[in-house]
Amino acid sequence: MNIRTYTAALFAVLALSASAEGGIRSWDLWRDTSGHVINAHGGGVMHDGGEYWWYGEHKVYGEAGNAAWVGVHAYKSKNLVDWEDRGIALKVSQDPASEIVAGCIIERPKVVRNAKTGNYVMFFHLELKGKGYSAAKTGIALANRPEGPFVLVKTLRPNGAMSRDMTVFVDDDGKAYHFFSSEDNRTMHVDELTDDYLDYTGKSTRIFENDETEAPAVFKHGGWYWLIGSGCSGWSPNTARLYRAKSPSGPWERLGNPCRGRNPNNGMGPELTWGGQSTFVLPVAGKPDAFIAMFDIWRPHNQLDSRYVWMPIRFDDDGIPYCDWVPEWNPSEL
Repeated sequence: MNIRTYTAALFAVLALSASAEGGIRSWDLWRDTSGHVINAHGGGVMHDGGEYWWYGEHKVYGEAGNAAWVGVHAYKSKNLVDWEDRGIALKVSQDPASEIVAGCIIERPKVVRNAKTGNYVMFFHLELKGKGYSAAKTGIALANRPEGPFVLVKTLRPNGAMSRDMTVFVDDDGKAYHFFSSEDNRTMHVDELTDDYLDYTGKSTRIFENDETEAPAVFKHGGWYWLIGSGCSGWSPNTARLYRAKSPSGPWERLGNPCRGRNPNNGMGPELTWGGQSTFVLPVAGKPDAFIAMFDIWRPHNQLDSRYVWMPIRFDDDGIPYCDWVPEWNPSEL
């Protein structure tokens, strides 16, 4: 073994050991099992076949990282701590005629498995190359394996409406819903998906009217549907907000800020969501009361250096979810 190979192997072992021993340390650079920095921003996590799959935006260095030059990156894990790089699940195109040509904007990818078809479906917010944020479209891609390759099926405005920050939620009965900021981010829409998750039934509900909520992260617990979101302040952090409802279409009730404590790395507290923005809530497999709230700390001048904040969700005596800032913790303890 030459010195370069030995050094790389040693680094990978050290990275894996530190990750497994220390668990989740928000704010730090996170590395995969090969020692490389994890590159999966604004993403979501799917549990399938005993493994977790994390999909996120692959960023490049500098302000160029605000556009998509590579695609959607995928990682897998059995314990939510040690992540194996599984490559680019959805690649941008080199064809100038493609709507996902390199240089477009691909944000907040979410993947769900359709139990009826066995296929994996990816949704993402899409903006066309060179058009800023004027397109406000959704992209839908399909694969027969969790790592892909995902193939673009269509791009559209759901039921004719603008679509930006988004998530996809699959209910206990297998029915899926697309939540997205619409109407120039003033109002959120909840659109029901067809049984194959590749189109819309036409059932659409407007929620949080004129509340300017984006970055939706949805989960279900205690008979309630919960949504953690943020206000609209570009890349700058603001106060997180919590909503609940008895059905995905509402009516939704706004409850306040679910975040507590202060991030000692930047001095930001719940009034600025520790410097981050909500992106996804991850249910821990096999533990019905265990959830992880995922946030991103955005760095638009160099998105490659954006950081991940994952916090365990707790529930108060009234069953209301909240997150304390925890500097280090392990999902196995949930």
